[in-house]
Amino acid sequence: MDFSTAVKTVFSKYVDWNGRALRSEFWWWTLFTLIISIITTIIDSVLGIVALNPLWSLATLLPSIFVAVRRLHDHGRTGWWLLLALTGIGMLVLLYWYITEGDQEANAYGPPPLPQAA
Repeated sequence: MDFSTAVKTVFSKYVDWNGRALRSEFWWWTLFTLIISIITTIIDSVLGIVALNPLWSLATLLPSIFVAVRRLHDHGRTGWWLLLALTGIGMLVLLYWYITEGDQEANAYGPPPLPQAA
């Protein structure tokens, strides 16, 4: 899955936790939100306001949570595992799951996601 396909997929599944997400979908989305966040922070500091970055963060909060849940589904884990983020060591566990390849077979959350062509 390429950059633009990943971003379109996450936006099309804005609040959909059903199914599974490829590593590429999750990481391209993370890169996209990081780049726009940096840009909005720079614009806010140049204009001397604090508006764009908080609005961007609010607009992408739900899609970010839901793509993370679908990424956990790819490992056969429920979205409740995201609560590990509330602990320090839990972030490392989540990062490991986000980095590693998901289940190759169908699991309780569906068949393995197929890479989508651009």
